[in-house]
Amino acid sequence: MQNHRPPALNTVGKLSQQLGVPVHRLQYVLRSRPHIQPTATAGRLRLFDEQAVRSIEAELRKIDRRGANHG
Repeated sequence: MQNHRPPALNTVGKLSQQLGVPVHRLQYVLRSRPHIQPTATAGRLRLFDEQAVRSIEAELRKIDRRGANHG
């Protein structure tokens, strides 16, 4: 019998800790990138799966590269 575990879903606060970035940076990415959508919601909490996390990380890297090129 296989153990089927539900996918890990992360809140913005948890992602902030995991990625080592302030919550306001994650919120900016989520507001400005409509292609990144929560996988689920629990009340007012937005929950993101691993695919969304990879997209968020990619967008943060793009922002960092742009900032480094303009600094």
